[in-house]
Amino acid sequence: MMAKIVSFVFSLLSYFFKKPTIATDVVVEKNGKILLIKRTFWPYDNYYSLPGGMVEYGERVEDAAKRELYEETGLKAKELKLLGVFSDPKRDPRWHAITIAFAVTKFSGQIRPSIESKEVVWMDIRKVKKLKLAFDHNKIINTYLRWKYGQSKEKNKV
Repeated sequence: MMAKIVSFVFSLLSYFFKKPTIATDVVVEKNGKILLIKRTFWPYDNYYSLPGGMVEYGERVEDAAKRELYEETGLKAKELKLLGVFSDPKRDPRWHAITIAFAVTKFSGQIRPSIESKEVVWMDIRKVKKLKLAFDHNKIINTYLRWKYGQSKEKNKV
């Protein structure tokens, strides 16, 4: 219920003040599988997506990414690397949301669902590439795959 209220408030603020909101998304890979959640709420309820969410006022984006990952999956990010900024005004049907995407390169914990993620799964990358994911998460995953297999491991370390 709280997530729906927050979503509604952000929608109103975005509409009246015409300011983009800032979010984070994270890609976590383990043994050739990507961590996905099945969304509970609109938009894209029952779609798979990457863990992520809104940055809170006064919060660093890196901390928001870690917090959202833990809240939605139970995993604790130990190290993040910047993947990119995704700012298409149409990426989120609620408002103009800019997301800063990270790759989680070190983590701990056991996965578990939350109120925002009715299911948390490790899915084979080949299967993920065939899915229609929420928001622009297919684009983020493709960026991750290009980053992982085409760049130095030390670039973009946060």
